[in-house]
Amino acid sequence: MTALLEGRAAIVTGAGRGIGRAIAEALVAQGAKVIVADNGASISGDDGDPAVARETARALGKNAVPFSESVASPGVAKQLVDMAVTHFGGIDIIVNNAAILRDAFVFRADPRDWDAVIRTNLSAAFYLINAASGLMREQGKAGRGGKEGYDWGRIVNIVSSAGLYGNLGQAAYASAKAGLFGLTRVTAMDLARAQITANAVAPFARTRVTDIIQPANEAQKTYKERALKIGAHHVANAVTALCSPAGKAITGQLLGVRGREVFLFGQPRPVTTMEAGAQATLAQDMLAKLGPKFTDLTTDLEAFNTEPLV
Repeated sequence: MTALLEGRAAIVTGAGRGIGRAIAEALVAQGAKVIVADNGASISGDDGDPAVARETARALGKNAVPFSESVASPGVAKQLVDMAVTHFGGIDIIVNNAAILRDAFVFRADPRDWDAVIRTNLSAAFYLINAASGLMREQGKAGRGGKEGYDWGRIVNIVSSAGLYGNLGQAAYASAKAGLFGLTRVTAMDLARAQITANAVAPFARTRVTDIIQPANEAQKTYKERALKIGAHHVANAVTALCSPAGKAITGQLLGVRGREVFLFGQPRPVTTMEAGAQATLAQDMLAKLGPKFTDLTTDLEAFNTEPLV
């Protein structure tokens, strides 16, 4: 049988370990050629190690090529896309997975850490989409993938429930991931006519992030224990499905994957409305008329405090 992704070329950032590696493995297993883009840095973004990308690409075989520079600059993102063209003749799949963590309460955070997280977790994704999407559109016009129209183009951004719910001390990380979902929506709209899809996936799986959680209470301890049960291959399966031929009808969506569960998240839309009255009473009116539908301050750890389906 022909593999689902035969002939496709992919770039996966943060592909040297964890979820990114599982995604790269799944894409290669379905016939795609993959650039393993990972600078080998620690979870905080420090101490890069080029051996991480090299060793992962070697393990994946002849259809994988390593790239060990940080993609958090426009020039390097373009270099990465050019590399895909040189090695594979084009680019069809972008998976923005690379991310770092520098947690701190907003009243203690270092603005330099904020900038580093936003640059790595959000700006780098834009740089890569910006560098690749124009080429992907041109490939469609040139007949890549056959004469029936180019429908190989797939962009998948790995977001986080922290960007949807919030979590204590994760202002930079949550803001970047929330912004990444906004980027996903606009990318889906901008590329719809070119039949290039863009979707966001919030993963629940064992990663370096869950490994370093230091539980501050019983709820966090339970969350970590549950997270450690969930393999990254479940996320990889969902991402591969989005990249498959059947995935061409799915775009602009926000999905979650927790073991064998796949969530479709609602997207922010007005819940209810009211007519504004005098300024002096407006806050009281909002409490009375809108208050019953206010969203509480539940964190993502609390929201998913149930046993996963593994």
